[in-house]
Amino acid sequence: MDDATREFDRLRPRLQGIAYRMLGSVAEAEDIVQDVWLRWHAAARDAIDNAEAWLVSVTTRHSIDRLRAAKVQREHYLGIWLPEPQITEPPATPEEVTEHADDVSVAFLILLERLTPEARAAFLLREVFDADYPEVANIIGKTEAACRQLVSRAKAQLREARPRRSVPREIHRRVLHTFARAIELGDFAAIHAMLAEDASLVGDGGGRVPSFPKPLLGGKRIAQLFYAAHMRYGKGARFELVMLNEQWALLRFIEGKLESAQTYEIEDERIVRIQVQRNPEKLKRIAALYGSV
Repeated sequence: MDDATREFDRLRPRLQGIAYRMLGSVAEAEDIVQDVWLRWHAAARDAIDNAEAWLVSVTTRHSIDRLRAAKVQREHYLGIWLPEPQITEPPATPEEVTEHADDVSVAFLILLERLTPEARAAFLLREVFDADYPEVANIIGKTEAACRQLVSRAKAQLREARPRRSVPREIHRRVLHTFARAIELGDFAAIHAMLAEDASLVGDGGGRVPSFPKPLLGGKRIAQLFYAAHMRYGKGARFELVMLNEQWALLRFIEGKLESAQTYEIEDERIVRIQVQRNPEKLKRIAALYGSV
């Protein structure tokens, strides 16, 4: 392995992280990183003063271009579009819990969809990857003042929709464990009690499997949905508690096959929002890990 390859491999997780947060798609992020590798391999590296800055810049610009095209495609997406979730490892230390907080959660990626490609890139580079404004300006191709304004507006947009009182990670885990157990037991009262009165559920079937065309609203209606699934599948359905996008989440298996990946937002120890990914194309990597393809 030559020095250029070693340098690229060292930075690959950072490049993958930028592309994934920009696009909300593991597959598209992998494609971008592969394209960047080909450009890096062909580049005149003697003329590159800072390898990391060059690679981050190319990855970000490529992601902006890809996101512009993706936004047009998502306007014609069948049903509700949700990001592709990915399995992540639990943080090893308390410092990692703080460091990774919510900057890659499914809920956060959904919020980022509100931003223009340039604003999304500027916000992520500055607020998640700690780039200074001169670097952000160079990458985005705008003035520092314009980038500061982009980031400021993005923060204001996202602040309005972030959870008001999110719970600590271990409480999040406990709530999901209890919720899954209540569903498996078919305890409607317990299921209902754990959902906020104004809870919402959104699902992504991608036109490949049935899903709701618009959000399902109300804790009682959502409880009825989970209870009905229990009545239909009984012991043929099981849940597994996993870490998706740095947060505890649930995988639901029906007759041994992965049916959905479910991420939850919790406030005051009650579930307020549920995102259900059912699109088989977006589940195939997780399904492969569990031998459930």
